[in-house]
Amino acid sequence: MTASNWPASTSTVPPFGLGTFRLKGQVVQDSVREALELGYRAIDTAQGYDNEGEIGQTIADSGVDRSELYITTKIKPDNYSADKLVPSLRESLDKLGVDAVDLALIHWPAPRGPVSAGEYLGALADAHAQGLTRQIGVSNFTVALLKQARELLGDLPITTNQVEIHPYLQNRKLAEFARQEGIHLTSYMTLAVGKVMEDEVLQDIARAHDVTPAQVALAWAMGQGYSVIPSSTRREHLESNMKALDLRLSDEDMGRIAALDGQGERLANPASVAPDWD
Repeated sequence: MTASNWPASTSTVPPFGLGTFRLKGQVVQDSVREALELGYRAIDTAQGYDNEGEIGQTIADSGVDRSELYITTKIKPDNYSADKLVPSLRESLDKLGVDAVDLALIHWPAPRGPVSAGEYLGALADAHAQGLTRQIGVSNFTVALLKQARELLGDLPITTNQVEIHPYLQNRKLAEFARQEGIHLTSYMTLAVGKVMEDEVLQDIARAHDVTPAQVALAWAMGQGYSVIPSSTRREHLESNMKALDLRLSDEDMGRIAALDGQGERLANPASVAPDWD
């Protein structure tokens, strides 16, 4: 399959959602409950986060109808083999209390792992065929790995590639390829684990708009067409972050943030499963 024949993404990923990385137990339950009360309707989790059960219980207790929610989970590398992936996703569905997730992702490409991309992407496609997930995607894939994945998946579109993108790591080579090929990107760690709050450029832009630096960073990412999934354990931050949906930055603002790139601040880079980055 040539690039020109690749299926276009049919991404329905909401522009804004709740991330749950590193949140467990009562902490994740409180975060999800408050987010749902505030109007969040997209929730991102992963098998490796070990919080699917708590999220499922909180959703059930919330009274929010399943049809209103967009739920994403990610398959962990230990479950990539053809005999494990589908059963593991069924277990995730049981924990989440749903018949299917909206989106299931391969969490890390694990290029030096024991399971080939052909095997785990084939198993993910099988999960889709069985109706366990409405759409499929990947996470932490480079340009080369995206090309390989699209060849392997054939006519089944990649709904999104979830990758680390923030003002200090703008992933421009990948972003340009994604734009050219119609592949949607989801930005994680958009706030650079809080660094944006201390950044003088973002603070200055925030003052001009009477908003927070976090809102500026989130609006910057969404302004480029990315989805964002910030997490928080504080209700006021959850509420504030959501207001980034209404913030429109000027071309000058976007240019000033673009100039922050190149500081080499990759925050997620586990040696055992990370690729050779672009």
